[in-house]
Amino acid sequence: MEFEQLIKIRRSIRGYREAGISETELREIFSCVRMAPSWKNSQTGRYYVALGEEAVKEVYECLPDFNRNNSANAAYIVTSFKKGISGFANGEATDHSGDIWGGYDLGLQNAYLVLKASDLGYDTLIMGLRDEDRLRKYFSIPEDEIIMPVIAIGRRKKDAVERVRKEADDIMTIR
Repeated sequence: MEFEQLIKIRRSIRGYREAGISETELREIFSCVRMAPSWKNSQTGRYYVALGEEAVKEVYECLPDFNRNNSANAAYIVTSFKKGISGFANGEATDHSGDIWGGYDLGLQNAYLVLKASDLGYDTLIMGLRDEDRLRKYFSIPEDEIIMPVIAIGRRKKDAVERVRKEADDIMTIR
């Protein structure tokens, strides 16, 4: 699919008929995710995939009701990044942003993830609210990782509502 078309068709889907994604397709997605730029090529993003029935149920239970309703029948990808690396040199933050750079890098990877998923015919929903402690325990996520969004992935049950977007001139300043 052409890149600009891919960007325009990708939507946050709130309603899944099935996950249906295979390990082979996940590996194809993640081979693209790993190509995202990162601070000094540090590649600090980490992903924990709930594909099996037990794992999907566990992540589902870590979500608030409205996210459960929006993501039922999907598989889940828990995202995190290793803290203290992106934006750091010799263990010290290089500027006031500190670990925000790790979140920035993870955001770039997640953009690649949702776009490649869309390219393969899958839909996604990025969800920020979740029970971090329960996810950390279930997946044995180390304390040196900051858990970020959970991404639902599957096939849509219904089309998304197209939302109004700001114009380019509303978000850009040229001098």
